[in-house]
Amino acid sequence: MTGTWLIPFLPLASAVLLLLSAGRMPRQFAALLGAGSVGLAALCVGLLARDFLADGEVREITLWTWMAVGEFTPRIAFYIDGLTVVMMSVITGVGFLIHLYSIEFMWEDESICRYFAYMNLFVGAMLLLVMADNLLLLYLGWEGVGVCSYLLVGFWYREPANGRAARKAFVVTRVGDTAMALGLFLLFTQLGTLDIQPLLAAADLQWQVGDSLPVLATALLLGGAVGKSAQLPLHTWLPDAMAGPTPVSALIHAATMVTAGVYLIARTYGLFLLAPPTLEVVAWIGLFTLLLAAFAALAQHDIKRILAYSTISQIGYMFLALGVSSFSSAIFHLVTHAFFKALLFLAAGAVIHCLHHEHNIFRMGGLRTRLPVVFWSFLIGSAALAALPFTSGFFSKDAILVSAWETPGIGPWLWAGGLLGALLTDLYSFRLVFVVFFGEAHTEPDRQPGWKMAFPLVLLCALSLLGGLIVLPLAGVFPAAGEHPESHTIEYLTVGIPLLGLALAYLLFLGRQLSIDSLAESSAGRGLRAFWLNGWRIDELYDALWVRPYTSLAQWWRNEPVDLLYNAIVSLSQRAHHRLAALQTGELRWYATTMVFGLVLLIAIMLRNAR
Repeated sequence: MTGTWLIPFLPLASAVLLLLSAGRMPRQFAALLGAGSVGLAALCVGLLARDFLADGEVREITLWTWMAVGEFTPRIAFYIDGLTVVMMSVITGVGFLIHLYSIEFMWEDESICRYFAYMNLFVGAMLLLVMADNLLLLYLGWEGVGVCSYLLVGFWYREPANGRAARKAFVVTRVGDTAMALGLFLLFTQLGTLDIQPLLAAADLQWQVGDSLPVLATALLLGGAVGKSAQLPLHTWLPDAMAGPTPVSALIHAATMVTAGVYLIARTYGLFLLAPPTLEVVAWIGLFTLLLAAFAALAQHDIKRILAYSTISQIGYMFLALGVSSFSSAIFHLVTHAFFKALLFLAAGAVIHCLHHEHNIFRMGGLRTRLPVVFWSFLIGSAALAALPFTSGFFSKDAILVSAWETPGIGPWLWAGGLLGALLTDLYSFRLVFVVFFGEAHTEPDRQPGWKMAFPLVLLCALSLLGGLIVLPLAGVFPAAGEHPESHTIEYLTVGIPLLGLALAYLLFLGRQLSIDSLAESSAGRGLRAFWLNGWRIDELYDALWVRPYTSLAQWWRNEPVDLLYNAIVSLSQRAHHRLAALQTGELRWYATTMVFGLVLLIAIMLRNAR
């Protein structure tokens, strides 16, 4: 455990070296440094996980005191328990595979040094977030991944649309971050500490279940989680974040940023257990988000936007699990989602890479035989996403739905909504597979993925199939779940709905035994499809409510009265400068005359004062 500090240090140090090179480092060294540092961090995590699994001892590792302001003395310190080990393993393990894939994907890009610098900074910030033993250090990592998301989403900044997408991601997540900062202020003023474990203990002693203060504090923390994890109503930034390179999408949507909100709620679960109203809101936010995003995914034709809405939907399942206090199943789904969603994004990147950067799924087709490795990767990833039996996604999603059913009161409603979301997930997942890899080919690939792209895909295929068998070391991290009698009907439905969805997807999009063309081409069908294609027009609503009024006010305020005073001073200074500059004629007689005149004037002033 003595080298634990190396885990975040390695990618952060690599990022600094890459940035200092100012792009002059040879691409071979940039790729080796960028991917190698994350690989070494993953090796350190593996050694740490081995030691932790051997003894199960929770460790607190203090490097130094960050600052000392009165009684406020936050530390640069790490808290290593089962949850930390799980999160570090996902971040560095999946992150390394994405970095390895990136070497081939970004090899021809002139800014490969800058790319790996941003990616490593992203990984380092996320590691700080999950390893922190206090909420201030966690918030530092939280803001770090926000900055890196801005840099990576707008990586190809010469395209104005990419810059707009980056700014949107930054501004929308800042809304949640502001709420979270207010929550930290409230927690510190009321409990006197931001160290996570002492804070949870103090809250348990000072607050009662249902008190207004824990409800307010957790609501503010939830605001931060909703923004970072792209849940309603702050989810609109994530589909536009597809403007960045595809490996960036895999890193943001699978292993790092969007899981930060889930981790925050899980890490501070003791506070949320004191606020049942907030927990119920978490569950409903998760349910509404997963359904809204699933319907939107059905109408998309951009391969990456389909996966983006899929990510929003799957994070919704995690929020649903958190809301019914099934924290372990939320983290379990976080892990399996990292496997199959990274697989899907990297496979999508391979399709785009080999098809002249084509994104429209209806301009693809017939790739089953042309890109066999990518086809099997997509098929396995989609099966896990759709929770088909015996895939990793099946085990984690099944645990969430069973937990939802067993929740008193609202449980059946949450379960039914989650089951509907599972059916929709099957439809949009296999619609994507059937359209892209079957049927008539519309675009021929001009290359095949090399081993640096193929190896991560093959390994993620294995994890997507077998990841559900992994036993996470979460014993003692969360309260033990109560025993509930098993309902065979619920189990049968949980297994049967994904199979039904697969059959419907086949009949609709491949076999064509079922046709909804007449419905889709009706005026109502076209309107609904456009509504879902535009993300339920929530962006348009926000533009009308916030963006346009703000820009109009800013435009009007550009000519506010205070500016007139400063503009007058600037204008006066400019005029005086021009007048003085006119005196510089370059004529010797003029200079001599002005010097004599000035000397006479100076002598006259001195004689007058001498009297």
